[in-house]
Amino acid sequence: MNIKCINGFALTDAKIININDKATEAIVDNNEVKKVGITMSVVIPVLQEEKILEKHLTILKDFQSKFGFEIIVSDGGSTDETVAIAKKYADKVIVHTGEKRQTIAEGRNMGAKAASSDILVFLNGDSIPVDCESFFTAIIDFSQKRGKYARFSALACKVSSFPEEELLKDRIFYAIHNNYVWFLNIIGLGMGRGECQIIRKEVFEAVGGFNDKIIAGEDFDLYHRISKVAKIKYDPIISVHESPRRFRKYGYIRTITIWLINSMSVWWFGKSFSREWETVR
Repeated sequence: MNIKCINGFALTDAKIININDKATEAIVDNNEVKKVGITMSVVIPVLQEEKILEKHLTILKDFQSKFGFEIIVSDGGSTDETVAIAKKYADKVIVHTGEKRQTIAEGRNMGAKAASSDILVFLNGDSIPVDCESFFTAIIDFSQKRGKYARFSALACKVSSFPEEELLKDRIFYAIHNNYVWFLNIIGLGMGRGECQIIRKEVFEAVGGFNDKIIAGEDFDLYHRISKVAKIKYDPIISVHESPRRFRKYGYIRTITIWLINSMSVWWFGKSFSREWETVR
């Protein structure tokens, strides 16, 4: 495919999404679902995810025509086959080309800027819905403010590890952590893990989106800010599996300790304690 560059953007024969950031290229827009209207925008920030991305995008693609969502992959500058895989399945692929390493918050924000829908569904590259049918049905209800979703502007999801990788300690951790997320939303502090966050776009934009200067803890920071202006619901029906790869490499004690330190730093000082968040693949 021939690529030309105009004003810092790589242009192909597909439609170009102007993200207004010269360090980022919008390189693909295969937006098939625009013909029937887009119900939600699924934004997936990725970096070096060639091992699992294709499997996850294939699963999402199987439900795309039924639920009418667009898939946006926002790449942080991968040097493996991540972008090539994304171009096969995503409706929009955004590639960071700046010299400075992109934070995951920046990646999510870039994806949100390219979104065509009023509902933003953020999934990590290693996250996939447990049951896509119930997952997307619930989000459709949320988008139309039906029933229990009428008062809420953002949803926090239940998270667990992939069954084939799950150990007893994983079950214990996720049971505790999911209840912790539920509790923080009940008392109005706001919390939602970045593995799956669902937000009305107007609220996302009203609070300024993710703080792209935060290295780690950006997910807590966003939901804490949203909680000050809108209501957040933890909904276990909207559930995703994630890879426990970080826990396997560093262990639960070290990983949770780093999470807590970053969360407290974000809460008190508006910035993360960590100066870099290591990529674990």
